[in-house]
Amino acid sequence: MVFVRGGSDTAAQAQRPERDWCTPGTPRTALCPNSKVFEAKEYATHGDAFECVNFANQADAQAVLRADPGDPNRLDDGGGVACRGLPEPRDTTPVRVAQQVTCGPRETRSALCPQPERAFDARYFLRYGTDAYDCRDFAGQADAQAVLRFAPADPNRLDEDGNGIACPDLPGPEDVKPVRRGTA
Repeated sequence: MVFVRGGSDTAAQAQRPERDWCTPGTPRTALCPNSKVFEAKEYATHGDAFECVNFANQADAQAVLRADPGDPNRLDDGGGVACRGLPEPRDTTPVRVAQQVTCGPRETRSALCPQPERAFDARYFLRYGTDAYDCRDFAGQADAQAVLRFAPADPNRLDEDGNGIACPDLPGPEDVKPVRRGTA
């Protein structure tokens, strides 16, 4: 076995064929991403034992959130979607979280925590990169427009028709001054 910096055997893992790690019946995980077996219930019954890094893809993490909407693993990044930064396949259909959402003073304004008295931080909705948030994640159209204004390349695809206006069907407050679209 080869050890690399930090005591990790990542290099040895990369050299082994997946079949050595993933025998028939092995659950699908980040270490066995191509395994066919995935039981969301197994992840939902152990309390706060798993994090996003334990899952092979975003859809698996979302299945665990669906299995227990109380979200004991704290996988929900906001808006009922788990682990937005994980690779495809994706399932971004929101799960209504069973627990009562309490919006603390440090929570970012979103659909779950509208908080009109708080300033909006567009950077929060850009933290996971490409297409991590949808219009339904925003408290209002002006917030979605602020994200588009901050990142005109539109990594979240909030301006589907390319007219410079994000999420026009969201409720107010509104900001309908078009953003000049670009790659920056």
